[in-house]
Amino acid sequence: MAQKVMIAGASAGVGRALACTYARRGAEIGLIARGRAGLEATERDCLALGAVDAVSHRVDVADADAVQRAADATAERFGGIDVWINSAMVSVFAPVWEITAAEFRRVTEVTYLGTVHGTLAALRHMRPRGRGAIVQVGSALAYRGIPLQSAYCASKHAIQGFNDSLRAELLHECPGITLSMVQLPALNTPQFSWVRTRLPRHPQPVPPIFQPEVAADAIVWAADNGTRELNVGGPTLQARIGDVIAPGLLDRLLSRSSMGFDAQQTDAPIDRSTWRDNLDRPEDEERDRGAHGVFDDRAKDRSLELWAATHKPSAGLLIAGLGAAARTLATVARARARR
Repeated sequence: MAQKVMIAGASAGVGRALACTYARRGAEIGLIARGRAGLEATERDCLALGAVDAVSHRVDVADADAVQRAADATAERFGGIDVWINSAMVSVFAPVWEITAAEFRRVTEVTYLGTVHGTLAALRHMRPRGRGAIVQVGSALAYRGIPLQSAYCASKHAIQGFNDSLRAELLHECPGITLSMVQLPALNTPQFSWVRTRLPRHPQPVPPIFQPEVAADAIVWAADNGTRELNVGGPTLQARIGDVIAPGLLDRLLSRSSMGFDAQQTDAPIDRSTWRDNLDRPEDEERDRGAHGVFDDRAKDRSLELWAATHKPSAGLLIAGLGAAARTLATVARARARR
């Protein structure tokens, strides 16, 4: 039987890559996003790639009632919802004092409350059935805030706290519903070409950069396995460990221009006359942006750390084998040295 999957933030970036991944599985897919062109293209891609069915909803996830209506319509069409993934986000790149109260509110309404709205809609359909999988698309920045992205970091931190509360409640009342959060590294998505920014140069993900398909594979794995939390890529794990061991040191390192400021910008100046952001209105309304951003030439299409996290028995055997080989080589080297 085909999986019944709902993806919020489905028209571009990680959500777009997710939709294509589930389509190749032959799933029935509900798509939520704001941009007409992006949504229509995603729906076409899903059907072309093998989805049993695909239905799109032009919805702003900040509108809780609209999200619920989309969920109800999709559940009625598919006969339920098995998997719900919250991937919608917006951001503002600027120092705190250059971000307005309205901009903080908007980022919170989409990135944090949009996740809450999607989760509530999913629970309405999953709790009566006693089963389902909800996955929140997180970030290394859910644990470690960085300069110039305070509104986004705060929203991802909020999702983490929301998840901890909800997970305990589900374990108490409805353990058949799994709740996962996938913490992502820097990704090559269109957001860096349509984010609201007051930086002098073009925003970029802090290297190393990964393709959105790496994130999609991780999210699908988390949904399948009901894993509590999954860290994607070495930089995500390093950021989390560093924030536990030496948060003050990270503060000082990130305060340096080279690490916390220049690393988030390319060398290309922004043309303010042509730059259009998607904070208040979709930027893929007239033109489909796809899953990838403008950093294909620098983005990795696989993560060794993700493979190890999702193949622990094989990774353990590989590590044990490498250790045994190293010990054998050391023994041979010592024997030769004694001759």
